Amino acid sequence: MFKIALDAGHGIYTRGKRTLASLDPSETREWYLHDRICDKVEKNLKKYKDYALIRVDDTTGASDVSLADRVRKANEFGAQFYLSVHHNAGVNGGFGGGIISVAHTNATNQSLVYQKILYDELIAATGLSGNRSAPLPLQNLYVLRETTMPAVLVECGFMDSATDVPIILSEQFAENAAEGITKALAIIGNLTEKEEEVMNKFTDISGHYARSAIEELYNMGVVNGVSDAEFAPDRVATRGEIAVIARNIIRYITGE
Repeated sequence: MFKIALDAGHGIYTRGKRTLASLDPSETREWYLHDRICDKVEKNLKKYKDYALIRVDDTTGASDVSLADRVRKANEFGAQFYLSVHHNAGVNGGFGGGIISVAHTNATNQSLVYQKILYDELIAATGLSGNRSAPLPLQNLYVLRETTMPAVLVECGFMDSATDVPIILSEQFAENAAEGITKALAIIGNLTEKEEEVMNKFTDISGHYARSAIEELYNMGVVNGVSDAEFAPDRVATRGEIAVIARNIIRYITGE
């Protein structure tokens, strides 16, 4: 079971963390941009097996969880990889920018390998290489320094770049970035895709209103059918079955 700690940096109300007004009159918050990507990564990962994931940020964005609390959650979870997703700034309305992937100044070789994998897959998925002279920098960032596992922070484009802003605001960019990150995590964690389509397994869920939920929970290992070919989606569950489902949910969340 490969354990991943995923971190969408900052909160909605974190001061100054937004796109440049002259490029985006809505001044889109940084939190929205990378939370959107992280949400998509979570969804994409569901097609893989043998992993567990924890979000160490506030997924509502209402509070900016402290760096210490983020790190503590990841360490207590026993994560084997920590990924922090951000967006950059620093070109002040100029052109250029692009994605960068950051490891700690004293990073282990494993972190450096993961740093390069994240960068390569993000660039392959988005094409947002920009004009960075050092796209793989080493920095003494708290979440990279204090985590007890390999850790990488990615900056998915510049929020004050006339080149990047129209791109990073788009839903397509978020989809592409999430796909790149998901592929990188699959490589890093040696994850394999689930082999079975539930609809092909259970003949009685075709056209059922709960089909997608059944497929998702089955692939997570939370529920099973009443036989190899039937799920019985309208049958009332017993108290014992509900207890098993609750246990399976806890196992899925904790990875234990």
